[in-house]
Amino acid sequence: MSDKHVDQTTGTETTGHEWDGIRELNTPLPRWWLWTFYITIVWGVGYTIAYPAWPMISGATTGLLGYSTRAEVAKEIEAHEAKNADLVAQLVAADLEALTPTDTLHKYAVSRGGSVFSAQCSQCHGAGAQGANGIPNLLDDDWLWGGNIAQIAYSVRHGIRNETDSDARYSQMPAFGEFLSEAEIEALADFIPTLAAPDPDSPGAVLFADNCASCHGDTGLGDREQGAPNLADAIWLYGSDRDSLIESIAKARFGVMPAWGERLNDADVRAVSVYVHSLGGGE
Repeated sequence: MSDKHVDQTTGTETTGHEWDGIRELNTPLPRWWLWTFYITIVWGVGYTIAYPAWPMISGATTGLLGYSTRAEVAKEIEAHEAKNADLVAQLVAADLEALTPTDTLHKYAVSRGGSVFSAQCSQCHGAGAQGANGIPNLLDDDWLWGGNIAQIAYSVRHGIRNETDSDARYSQMPAFGEFLSEAEIEALADFIPTLAAPDPDSPGAVLFADNCASCHGDTGLGDREQGAPNLADAIWLYGSDRDSLIESIAKARFGVMPAWGERLNDADVRAVSVYVHSLGGGE
């Protein structure tokens, strides 16, 4: 006598499992489904053997076929470079200042430079190059180190205040909080926004002349040779409100830009410089 239980309603055997009086019907999966499932397992194991798959300590298994998506991308890049070799050679040798927007080489430089900017520069300067607090807006005409293409290329190639390139642009503002009183710093913060029409009798005027004019100039127009910003315009890298000015004066600022010449080839440096200049800022 069989001890298997048969469901009276469906006539189907149950698995023998029971929960709160509810029995599970024993309804096996269709054969075609099971064989499909087994085939996918075999295919999956074979795929992991043939292609890179299993993570290891310092990499992953390479697979019997030796396939690499990185190698595929490298081939595509190599093919692209070969296709544009003549334009690249012209770009490296060209006088960038002499290019006009209608020149084929200028159009190529802008297109190539836009790709470089999206991949390497937009993370800080923004997708539209609008910058952010402490990061320069590349769309305006206020360029600390000069905004023609050659000057932009130099900044891109060598960077700003980094420790990896001996030719990096470099300037350093003293932290005046170390030798000026809080009241003197506040007086300066109140005076600086009035540089367009200064009051020579204000307490801040004397402090500015004694501490700031040697770099920023008597009228606050700045000095590109020293990397000293223009304080008499309406463009402020770290903010123009009183608290921001007090912090800038007391603690100084020290923004750093990488030397992209260590990571990009000369064609990419020149292309991204043309692209940035074409955005409407610069000179």
